[in-house]
Amino acid sequence: MSNLQSIENVNVNIDGIDILVPKGTNIIEAAAQANIEIPHYCYHPKLSISGNCRMCLVEMGMAMKDRTTGQSIFEDDGTQKVAWIPRPAIACGTQASAGMYIKTKSELAKSCQEGVMEFLLINHPLDCPICDQAGECRLQEFATDYGRGYSRFVENKNVKPKRTILGPRVVLDDERCILCSRCVRFCQEVIKDDVLGFVDRGSYSTLTSYPGKQLDNNYSLNTVDICPVGALTDSDFRFKMRVWFLKRTKSICTESSVGVNTEVWSREGEIYRITPRRNDEVNDTWMADSGRDIYKQVTADNRLRKAKSNGVSIAFDEAHIRFTEIFPMGKTAYVGSSHMSVEEQFIFKKLIQENPGPIFWVNNKGEGDGLLISSDRSPNLRGAFITGLINELPKDNLDGLLELMNSGEIQNIVVYHQDITQYGISPALLKRHNVLYLGTHFNKTSDVARVAIPTLTVFEKSGTFINQQFRLQKFAQAVPGPVGLMPDINTLTRLISILRKESEIASSLPLIWSEMNMQIDQFKGLSFESLPDSGVLLDASAFDKINFPEVQSLHFKPNSAILAK
Repeated sequence: MSNLQSIENVNVNIDGIDILVPKGTNIIEAAAQANIEIPHYCYHPKLSISGNCRMCLVEMGMAMKDRTTGQSIFEDDGTQKVAWIPRPAIACGTQASAGMYIKTKSELAKSCQEGVMEFLLINHPLDCPICDQAGECRLQEFATDYGRGYSRFVENKNVKPKRTILGPRVVLDDERCILCSRCVRFCQEVIKDDVLGFVDRGSYSTLTSYPGKQLDNNYSLNTVDICPVGALTDSDFRFKMRVWFLKRTKSICTESSVGVNTEVWSREGEIYRITPRRNDEVNDTWMADSGRDIYKQVTADNRLRKAKSNGVSIAFDEAHIRFTEIFPMGKTAYVGSSHMSVEEQFIFKKLIQENPGPIFWVNNKGEGDGLLISSDRSPNLRGAFITGLINELPKDNLDGLLELMNSGEIQNIVVYHQDITQYGISPALLKRHNVLYLGTHFNKTSDVARVAIPTLTVFEKSGTFINQQFRLQKFAQAVPGPVGLMPDINTLTRLISILRKESEIASSLPLIWSEMNMQIDQFKGLSFESLPDSGVLLDASAFDKINFPEVQSLHFKPNSAILAK
């Protein structure tokens, strides 16, 4: 059967509303399309069905038809006659089929919901005021919306292990666990690291890791994300801040070219945590633990916060003037970065046009894991191709630049974000050239720079990246940058204005996008404001013959030309 054939749609009636959904859709997802909530704990859209929490019990029936003629049977008032099943069914494990009727608010469904909630709360500590999950706890929310509102339990609650270290990043408060098994299934099905399980029976069942093992894989914190009740907590974020005080900003992980969609949680200019944001085309609902720590670069001790000239702090305006004084004096080479946004790369290309010279690119190659970390450890290598800064993959070294430096063919080197001493160029050799550095942190290259101008991290600005799929995705500013720092596009535009001896050119994302729209074929018809949160897949046919380093991962397959090699 061809994959291009359309999926069969069926009509399902939920609470009197007819909904057209693909055949096989489970009832929880079908109801969501009509904005009907069916409460659930164990169900997760990216995990297998376990059906063990029973919170999603609903009343189900099928349209009655005459066995002889196959014609529908109607009530006296003309409505469809329904054969209701006497016992409730779980919505997560029930797939939509033609003629199905569902009641989520009937007396039977309501009684089931109240009974399940009462059962789940029997041994729960009810410690909401001190629970780290407060503010995003499904148990708390469903208890309010679907529970009885009172407890009939008068016996003593069971006491279970508390503050159990499951791994270096995950802490378990087992007394809160409702045995939904999401964490167990995640380890088994997504990470293929079968490390968690339940021991003992009944009210004494306890989550634990297998003897001799720990939950220490690089995706362990996803178990915290999907835990609905606060049993699993992040040791780094634990008890640091109530979530209702935090602002959520949509962003993109810069750990690799996968382009994992994230949410940055901040308050009063300080970032407290990063969590995955659902994108079924890129990362589903997952992200690597290592990507969650990137925000710590914002306050790192080696953060470049002030402009410097020959190691001495100077005003930003003075740094811009000195940069533009040195820049035209002699031939210039450029070292760009795949950590620049598409907009920054576009303006950087304009800067290069003021004093054309050879462009070098640093290879950020690392080890991928075949899931959500690729072997290209940068977020925007494809952007450099699209904007025309490079037309071939970066090499593992900067031998070409080293040769030009040794021969005396260049006098200036503009370096963006990279420490080029890691690629075989000694600080002693750099000192014999005019190094003009733009970047976020100190390094051996910035230490010998004639002028070092600080730039902003991904959390302090807005822009776009192009991931390994050639998917254009945008990110938004989460926190303000250090005092006095402008967005990188403004810094670059100001340098160009000074070089041209013109009044400062206005620079903003909409203006840059209107210009890119006219100059870059792949961006025609697009604007920053109109980009959906899921991103836009660009035409990458012009780059089919380029052997990009990434291998197959969660939602990425190398093109056929690469596979043939």
